[in-house]
Amino acid sequence: MRAATGERKGENGMSRVQERNQAIADALDKVRNIEAEQGVTRESLSNIRDVMVGLASQTDLFPPEDFPISKGGDGEAFEVLSVDDDGRFELYMEVADKHVTTPPHNHTTWAVVTGIRGLELNRIYEGDGGPMGEARPRVAQEIEVKKGAGVCMMPDDYHSIHIEPGEINMHLHLYGLGFAHLKGRKMYDESTGKYRSFDYTPEV
Repeated sequence: MRAATGERKGENGMSRVQERNQAIADALDKVRNIEAEQGVTRESLSNIRDVMVGLASQTDLFPPEDFPISKGGDGEAFEVLSVDDDGRFELYMEVADKHVTTPPHNHTTWAVVTGIRGLELNRIYEGDGGPMGEARPRVAQEIEVKKGAGVCMMPDDYHSIHIEPGEINMHLHLYGLGFAHLKGRKMYDESTGKYRSFDYTPEV
């Protein structure tokens, strides 16, 4: 497993980043065990979400100054916090202070998003995403991802993300398989009314 390293010693002799890495490692060990024992179901993903909400709630381990947005950037930044050597259990930090909206899309792997600060609105859709794109997605649920809350998605679930500027938004995104290994993802294109391939990968 690869993870970040850093400085500044705390009372326990560990730097904040070492403490963060340890908390991440402990949480992901629990996540791996849940998946191994329970498989990938809505119930198991809810259990994974609970673990990740617990991690994200340790806000002292995730201060904004450790994850700065580049002044010359576009108001959004991604950082890989951990990923297994085979690409499994990839954990991202997303930081944004800008208007963000994505089209409805799937991941082809399970996903869990939890809040550290700010608010990320997730819209969950109904729709088959069929090869001909017959079924227009319909909003089935809106979930506010913020501190103490999260959302979990099965591989074929469609969702969209919506963030407003004005405050630093920080969220943890955990994927069963990392972006570099995902194939066959789809998005719904409002301009054509069809589903099409979606090859987006965050710049880290």
